[in-house]
Amino acid sequence: MLISGYIASFLMGTSLGLIGAGGSILTVPILFYLFGQDAMRATTNSLFVVGISALVGALFQARNGNINLKIGFFFAVPSFAGIYFARHFLLPSLPNNFLSGFGFTLTKPLLIMTVFAIVMVFSSRAMIRSGNQPSDEQSSESSTSFSGFVSIGLKGLLVGTITGFVGAGGGFLILPALVILLKFSIKLAVGTSLAIIAANSLFGFAISFPSVQFADCPLLLSICILGIGGMIFGQILSLKVNERTLKKGFGYTVLIIAILILWDQGLRF
Repeated sequence: MLISGYIASFLMGTSLGLIGAGGSILTVPILFYLFGQDAMRATTNSLFVVGISALVGALFQARNGNINLKIGFFFAVPSFAGIYFARHFLLPSLPNNFLSGFGFTLTKPLLIMTVFAIVMVFSSRAMIRSGNQPSDEQSSESSTSFSGFVSIGLKGLLVGTITGFVGAGGGFLILPALVILLKFSIKLAVGTSLAIIAANSLFGFAISFPSVQFADCPLLLSICILGIGGMIFGQILSLKVNERTLKKGFGYTVLIIAILILWDQGLRF
């Protein structure tokens, strides 16, 4: 399983470099299924792996002018509040056995992975639909108005809460929000998404640091190195792939992974 996990880690980085999302969608299942970590441990450790990988990718994108720092700032700052709320209040308040009855028990780890997969389904549907529409290379004018910034902040708060709850960098929500709602080109959305993912993930890991098991550090560093290698490969590959193909490819990839997770979690009831 170790070899499969390392190969999947490289693909995780490729996904981040190619579409600016998908890091946590892959990293959480990689840690959970291939490296045998429990859901809480996998979601915390994924924040570190995705945060470091996304940070490297964002620095590369910044050199090419593919980051909108103003939008990224107004999205990321409220998301920190959502992450803090989820990690310090929402998750600790949930009982280990969330719901019991009719011969099955819904545990906290099962709930986390199920919510993770359901959100992925909605995100994938939005991106698949956007891939069938003509591209718009400019961000919407409303994004620079006061109401636009408020709307961006609310989306950031929602994404941050989900990020903290499921241990995801939020790219599978951020990228559709930038492309569909703010009308970013895919290149600008990828760069901005990577910057927000890096900020969200590293902040989430920092506030969860007391729960980190230091025995995991060598593994996490290995995954980060492979992820960064995949990131570089993905960014090179993105120069040769059509924008609409990227959108639809992202959507279908997320949908397939979500279905597999839901299938697996259903077998655990």
